[in-house]
Amino acid sequence: MISRTASDASFILVGQDQTSQASRESFAHDWSSSGTGGKIYLHGRHFVDANGRVCHLRGVNLSGNCKTPLNHDHDSFPANHADVTFVGRPFPLAEAPDHFARLRRWGLTFVRFLITWEAVEHSGPGIYDMEYLDYVRQLLSMLPQYGLVAFVALHQDVWSRYTGGSGAPAWTLEAVGFDLHGLEEPGAAWLKGVKGGGHTEDERGLWPCGYQKLAAATMATCFWAGDMFVSKLKVKGQDGSEISIQQFLQDSFLNMWELIARTVGDLEGVIGFEMMNEPHRGYIELQSMHAFDYNTDLHLGHVPTAFQSFMLGAGHPTAVGHWTRSFPLPTRLTSQRVINTAGQKAWRDDGPTGGKCLWEMHGVWGWDQKKNQGVVLRENYFKRDPHTGREIDWYTDFYFPLVQKWAARVRNVTGEDKIVFTEPIPNEFCPSSWTPDRRPSSMAFAPHWYCLNTLFNKAFGNFTVNVQGLSRGMFPLKAFYWGQKGARDNFALQVRNIVEAGYRSLGETPVVIGECGIPMDMNNGESFETDRWDWQTKMMDAMLTALERSLVGFTLWNYNPDNDDHTGDDWNGENFSWFSQKRALPSSWLDHNQTSPTLDNGGRILRAVVRPYPAKTAGIPLRFDYEMNTGELTFEWAVPEETTESNKAVDANRASRASVHDPPRTGFPQLKTNKTEIFLPSQLAHGRKVLVRGLKPEDKYTYDEAHQTLTIATQDNAPGAVHRVTVFVDPPPKPAFVVNDFWSDWGLHVFTAAAFVLSFIVFLVLSYVPY
Repeated sequence: MISRTASDASFILVGQDQTSQASRESFAHDWSSSGTGGKIYLHGRHFVDANGRVCHLRGVNLSGNCKTPLNHDHDSFPANHADVTFVGRPFPLAEAPDHFARLRRWGLTFVRFLITWEAVEHSGPGIYDMEYLDYVRQLLSMLPQYGLVAFVALHQDVWSRYTGGSGAPAWTLEAVGFDLHGLEEPGAAWLKGVKGGGHTEDERGLWPCGYQKLAAATMATCFWAGDMFVSKLKVKGQDGSEISIQQFLQDSFLNMWELIARTVGDLEGVIGFEMMNEPHRGYIELQSMHAFDYNTDLHLGHVPTAFQSFMLGAGHPTAVGHWTRSFPLPTRLTSQRVINTAGQKAWRDDGPTGGKCLWEMHGVWGWDQKKNQGVVLRENYFKRDPHTGREIDWYTDFYFPLVQKWAARVRNVTGEDKIVFTEPIPNEFCPSSWTPDRRPSSMAFAPHWYCLNTLFNKAFGNFTVNVQGLSRGMFPLKAFYWGQKGARDNFALQVRNIVEAGYRSLGETPVVIGECGIPMDMNNGESFETDRWDWQTKMMDAMLTALERSLVGFTLWNYNPDNDDHTGDDWNGENFSWFSQKRALPSSWLDHNQTSPTLDNGGRILRAVVRPYPAKTAGIPLRFDYEMNTGELTFEWAVPEETTESNKAVDANRASRASVHDPPRTGFPQLKTNKTEIFLPSQLAHGRKVLVRGLKPEDKYTYDEAHQTLTIATQDNAPGAVHRVTVFVDPPPKPAFVVNDFWSDWGLHVFTAAAFVLSFIVFLVLSYVPY
């Protein structure tokens, strides 16, 4: 480890000979108690350590394979659902040191750890898999040894594996009356994707449509608002008494959550919990029984309306529209086909509805025997409280109250210091109705972001589209971007919109992007044939650049050791993991030191993923930019200002603007250190000179390659002082790509065409001018 001041020669030669000199006990990206001086807590929009430094948390979702059990069988699914096991998800305990050391080397030490309700309670209500919970506790207990921390997130997509996604156990559907073996024929669920499908062109991207299908939409409605919309449905609680389906589902859910919290809530490596991944309304607030909202609900493949779903589930063959991909609109209605010609019912005859459709039982629709057709009886059933006629709102009436109730249950067994992570419905901004009285204390906002155009088409190139803007009325030409610069600007605008919407609605509350990622099988999977990952590298760079510009932490989707080139993440045709154990070295060959490149095997596009970043800032971050083609990082931060009346007035104005680049600067915890620590990966620095520009006189810096930590100690720490440094390496890395834009690619063509047109106009004018 070598140190320099601004007046010294401004470089450090980093090489193999210096590794042995390192003797640090912690490192920049170490979030354990030794690395943070105690623990991480919330202040304003920031995560802060015990020294008062702002912590920039970045890491991974661990892992996509947690959606499915270890003994999942594509062919026999959904049979034997009570006997599944998730022990060993995401990986066996014996392999954990390899994976945790790898994530530490890559600077991805903040983990969104995925658990599903099914993993904990698959055998039946109140029957918990204690072997699995013991495994989870042992695994998460290891995190601090590697500087990692996690928040435990209960994952779900489309309610459950048994409705085409992941999450809830099978018995929840049986409790409502569904027949697990009778869901596919009537279109109540699309299950091919959880049976190994989703990879062919006609199956690609179909699974999100499951949110609108009968099974998942009914389950979500019963869970959130069963007392309001299915008040006739009563079931036996665990004590044998008759209760509503909402109480049954929510009580089971909260009891399961309390057990999770008891199991891992005392661990140093667990800093918080997230109640539910990507919640969904179900039918709540549905505006029409005859159509879903094209702007918010994916229309692809067979898309039955709510009314059509009811009839199909009741065993009536019904003509349903079929949607295909198109341009400029993403999809269009191209045909209709009668499905469920076999008359299969989705409801069990021995279930609580007696084989009758739950919604027919509640008078939402009926079957006209004379006309032999279905009839909608209550068109506005899901828009208002059917008992009082009051207009309803999913967030304020159902979601916010359960978040409060859940947080209280969790904190009752873990204490108040755990952070609560929450998120809205996917692709929605934070609702302005989320007022302080409707949210728990110590809450962080954890929305998701994906490029929807890329996900939908599984393609990425020079032309990118701001779907977020288009869905909100943006003028189309403003939503189109060209080149790598355009992709960066496009993604940056979308991420900033999400983050600043969070600040406007929640005030100074931390925002972390809980999911963001790219499909590795984009562009027809050509990279698996060529082993060239140019477009994946570009897209990952554009996405991470966008996140860095908004100064927010994130957990990438996803790190999946089971990923391979043929089946991807083996769930609904997805392939997001940029790591594959099948490409990695055997465990016996690995060196767990942070400088060991043996850990990189199995990783793809690492140059775009593994990037330097300010991990612990002795002040308030203002600007952060990294250019991966040059290895140059520019970072600007400010020392907190004194809390005077004039400064407080300025801060109030800053807070009202909710800008990512102009945060409030008063009322900050006292800084106990002047050291800012930057994660500077060995991958970038090894064998190169590390140079730092912008240091003030007497400022000092050290780079410790063994711990991948650049420490900058500033001497001017007067309130309001602003520091700006640029960190880069010499020689710079070879550029990975050209940062092109419209004018660099087409400027000459545009100029030439303009010159031709102008010349032609001049010719015409001159030809008519009399001599």
